Amino acid sequence: QVQLVESGGGLVQAGGSLRLSCAASGSIFSISSMGWYRQAPGKQRELVARITNGGFTNYADSAKGRFTISRDNAKNTVYLQMNSLKPEDTAVYICNVLTLRLTNYWGQGTQVTVSS
Repeated sequence: QVQLVESGGGLVQAGGSLRLSCAASGSIFSISSMGWYRQAPGKQRELVARITNGGFTNYADSAKGRFTISRDNAKNTVYLQMNSLKPEDTAVYICNVLTLRLTNYWGQGTQVTVSS
């Protein structure tokens, strides 16, 4: 089992920045990759960014050039730095862990609201 605790969401004006954090605990030795998804009202959950144990990253097209995912392996924490935020980035951002056995674990989510 892997437990995830997120922090860093909030309300920000368009053009502003936020940094999300997600700390993992439990069976952390089994983690293959960590990432962030988001879900806006009435929309499907979508991948924002992901980072593997080896540091390989991938981003949604909407996040490229504005968001940066990073990972502190010593703290078992993944971060999402979000710059140049837009109102369409408003969503619940959810931390995800994928284990070596391809099991997904999800955080409780943190609300990000971008006002225009």
